[in-house]
Amino acid sequence: MNDLARELLSLVGDGSGRVLVGVTGAPGAGKTTLARDLVAALRDVPPPGHRPGEWIAHVPMDGFHLADVALESLGLRDRKGAAETFDAHGYLALLRRLRADGPETVWAPAFERELEQPLAGAIGVGPGARLVLTEGNYLLLDDDPWPAVAAELDRVWFVDPPDDVRLERLVARHERFGKAPEFARQWVHDVDEPNARLVQATRARADRVVEVG
Repeated sequence: MNDLARELLSLVGDGSGRVLVGVTGAPGAGKTTLARDLVAALRDVPPPGHRPGEWIAHVPMDGFHLADVALESLGLRDRKGAAETFDAHGYLALLRRLRADGPETVWAPAFERELEQPLAGAIGVGPGARLVLTEGNYLLLDDDPWPAVAAELDRVWFVDPPDDVRLERLVARHERFGKAPEFARQWVHDVDEPNARLVQATRARADRVVEVG
């Protein structure tokens, strides 16, 4: 088990309360990979009295992408992935439900990469979840409602790979999900990189910087 996983275990302690940890970073930084790796490392080591698997959940912010039909109506289709193309207030409402730690299962949306569309009610967070990892680009922005989002999180970690690694990974991801190579590179230059600069400016606000290769 690595140091990050141990740190999460120490935050959860005896599991008497629910802990929310945010993972942020620029597009292509490896946020989802880190969150999934931590879930895999921790799922079978729950706090005393809690069930393996059930005690940890992964809830990406990507499920709060506005659907293409909404982006078209707002004139934002060519900005998809920018902060203004998410239902940030809806995401905040979800975090507040998770923070309330009630007896019901909380259902969160997911993002279907093949369709590039959000999918409602796809991720269930049961009442036994003691640790919730959530990840997204904009968790530490300083304009409304992002400070309120950060306030719902016990910790926020910033994933920070070298730029060349991140850019290569980002272009490859766009190609994998159907964009032609030249279009993928242009999208990264025109859309993803302005977003990356915005996110990179929030690095100093994180509780921990995770440098990855």
